[in-house]
Amino acid sequence: MIVNFSIKNYGSIKDTICLSFEATDSKELEEYYVIPVELSNGKSFSLLKLGLIYGANASGKTTILKALNFLRRIILKPLDKKDSTFNFEPFLLDNISSTQETSFTLEFIQNKVKYLYEIQLTKHAITNEKLYIYNPSKSLVYERITNTEKQLTSISLGNKISLKKEFLNSLEANTLWNNTVLGGFQKTNIDFKELHEVTVWFKDTLLPIVTPKTNLFSYVSSRIETKEINKNNVISLLKKADFNISDILIEETTRELNQNVLKQLWLLVEMKNNEEDTLDDIKKTNQIKEKRILLQHNIGNGSYSLKYEQESAGTQRYYQFCGLLDLLIRKNKILPVDEVECSLHPDLLKYFFLTFLTNSKQSQLILTTHFRELLLEKDILRNDVIWFTERKEDGSTDLYSLDDFNTSVIRNTSSIYNAYKIGKLGATPNLGDYYIELDE
Repeated sequence: MIVNFSIKNYGSIKDTICLSFEATDSKELEEYYVIPVELSNGKSFSLLKLGLIYGANASGKTTILKALNFLRRIILKPLDKKDSTFNFEPFLLDNISSTQETSFTLEFIQNKVKYLYEIQLTKHAITNEKLYIYNPSKSLVYERITNTEKQLTSISLGNKISLKKEFLNSLEANTLWNNTVLGGFQKTNIDFKELHEVTVWFKDTLLPIVTPKTNLFSYVSSRIETKEINKNNVISLLKKADFNISDILIEETTRELNQNVLKQLWLLVEMKNNEEDTLDDIKKTNQIKEKRILLQHNIGNGSYSLKYEQESAGTQRYYQFCGLLDLLIRKNKILPVDEVECSLHPDLLKYFFLTFLTNSKQSQLILTTHFRELLLEKDILRNDVIWFTERKEDGSTDLYSLDDFNTSVIRNTSSIYNAYKIGKLGATPNLGDYYIELDE
């Protein structure tokens, strides 16, 4: 689970902001929102399952999720060439930040052990990187410093870490100046427990960002077929959401290929220099095998099957979300979703939200949304899970929690919805009048 995530000089974020999942002392809805964490060192604390971020357009909500996704990507998919540059922009609306380093700090739990990961980088190189472990107290695992002039990376280990000299040399050799040490570790055949644990967390626990344009159909369907996602659970979730879907059918078909498609397919496979048997079969039969998903509906006394592509956008979206819900409920996952309300009816969004809170045990959701009517549901929300992004005068992003407001702004009896709607909480667009002078 994530404890805290801090960002500086990334996109619209100039000064350091921190998204925290540490629960306050509030006992409100504790059984649904709060996860008690027991560490292997005997310490314990409470973390929240949810971070719900509101804000105007262009205020930086999505940037927070993109920053987390960027960090995941540079660790799991290290650049292959030392002259490759990172695909991001620092804060560009002044003359100073664009020349300064970007930094991320992530505190998280993996297998009952707390880690702290820090990294500073430019578009061309990682300049500093540290990993700490709390076992039992905070201690350094490694520190990495890059000599950008010589394009060399040096790694020093903490006092409690033991690694053969030749292994350390190999790790340094595989850590390009624009690679993380964790990325270099994946290229190196060595046994390093702490690096393995952290890399597994980024790979298996932290999921990629889901945006309104993300199509999770293949991701969910392939995992239903391999049973990583439980098909019966997905069907049950769809039924409870009033979709009248009684089954998910996987149908295998063959499709005739015309000569132009065949030539392109042959060229593609031959360039990859693999799958010769598959290529030979295609050449002989002019056919390719395909799988498609059909959703079976019970209507009246009859049963009818529709291809996934024939379903409404909302049904498709919720089919995908049900697959994710199964993972979130049965396993330990962290899922960032941008504009979670996209294609979903407000009641269905609330149902998704409550289903996660009621059934998940160790997972976390990080959601951005414009669905302010959810703030009317004060009986199902905690103040410490609600966050706001606001664009400051210099154009940069500010992030703050509803829990930061004192009782002069938000009382126990106050309507969060009304306070947000009239601008008492900030994070709303500052709109002009409706009259436009057209230049003819």
